[in-house]
Amino acid sequence: MPQTLFGRTFLFFSLLIFASGGTWFALFNLAEREPRARQLAQLTASVVNLTGAALIAADPGKRLALLRDLADSEGVHLYPAENGDTVLPLPDTYFFDTMRKAAAAELGPRTRFASAVNGQPGVWVSFSLDEGDDYWLMLPGEHARELVPWRWLGWGAASLLLALIIAGLAVSRITRPLRALADAAGTLGQGRYPEPVAEEGARELQQLAEAFNRMSGDLKRAADERAFVLAGLSHDLRTPLARLRLESELSIHDDAAREASIADIEQMDAIISQFLDYARGEGDEALVETDINALVGQIALRHGRAAMPRLDLDEIPPARIRPQALTRAIANLLNNACKYGAEPLGVTTRQERGEILIDIIDSGPGIPEAEIERLKRPFTRLENARTDATGTGLGLAIVERIARLHGGRLELANRPEGGLSARLRLPLLTRLPATSTPITPAAPTAPASI
Repeated sequence: MPQTLFGRTFLFFSLLIFASGGTWFALFNLAEREPRARQLAQLTASVVNLTGAALIAADPGKRLALLRDLADSEGVHLYPAENGDTVLPLPDTYFFDTMRKAAAAELGPRTRFASAVNGQPGVWVSFSLDEGDDYWLMLPGEHARELVPWRWLGWGAASLLLALIIAGLAVSRITRPLRALADAAGTLGQGRYPEPVAEEGARELQQLAEAFNRMSGDLKRAADERAFVLAGLSHDLRTPLARLRLESELSIHDDAAREASIADIEQMDAIISQFLDYARGEGDEALVETDINALVGQIALRHGRAAMPRLDLDEIPPARIRPQALTRAIANLLNNACKYGAEPLGVTTRQERGEILIDIIDSGPGIPEAEIERLKRPFTRLENARTDATGTGLGLAIVERIARLHGGRLELANRPEGGLSARLRLPLLTRLPATSTPITPAAPTAPASI
């Protein structure tokens, strides 16, 4: 069964057309076959009657010459019927059954019919003369041949092909608005806003397109307002935070208290940055052909100050990605592995079935299976991590959004040998609509955070 609406609808129409064509062909066959069978029956009866009358009226000495003339000119042969004749009946088909009944109605019920006598094929009919002698009259087999109406079949095939083409065009016209809506919904799901969908087609499709465009516009306005509010909030909060840090460095003489106060201020600044990262999204960054392995190597080198991960990088062709967004996603996963997992850490890359797989693994305790999908939601953390005030629960949500922005997904799984594996599964060739617009306008640049 085809998976697309176009394929299923076209298959349904095709089956309907073929069933209708088959029915009409059967009806035509029946309508054409019966007249030919009755015509053959009439011919058989006429030849038998004329031959019998000619033999009775002819001089006995000239009968042999008469039979020779019939055989040469008409292909009609006459043989005496013997008790030991090997008779093969006519085929049990509608054509011969109709012909046999019609001929017997004129020649009498005692008339016998055969398709071969003594191994000689043809249309054989028995009859008797007044003297009581029985004979077999054989008509050439061409009279009973079921001819194939190639001309009608050709016209029927052409009509069938034309009907299939028209059905394909009609189904394509019906499903085209739905394909446009599906593409637009996919773009929206990847974190970008598509151009308004054309409101065309049937009334129901127009209403659906209108509702989708209205929903897309409402979401875009809400995202714009959210980004604007968060950008203003960031500016309003970071100004007093900068003053607090300066005052802490100048007025607090105890080194431990000063460092603790500065760490708290930096933590609040990081939280603000993380909120901005989540609100801003990455939809405004252009796709760039990038060497994934080189990008992973750079991220691991910068992360090596905390814990250098082990790299296992297979050969991968360059892919079209958003480098800054993917950098933020991999850095977030490495920071989470370092923070909640245990060393050694590792990063592997490979290509599999047209996809790029980037695995970040650790040797920590892992996470409960029931919590895997929940952790991808915003502001979600494990119970044992909630006492850690340095996180907001947005790290994995940001990674999930970046993966969807590339047409991929984030997969979390516990390793059999212990630890967690976070996998970014990205398509090797990312194709996004050129007319789509970012999910949110650009906001003030903030440093990457987990």
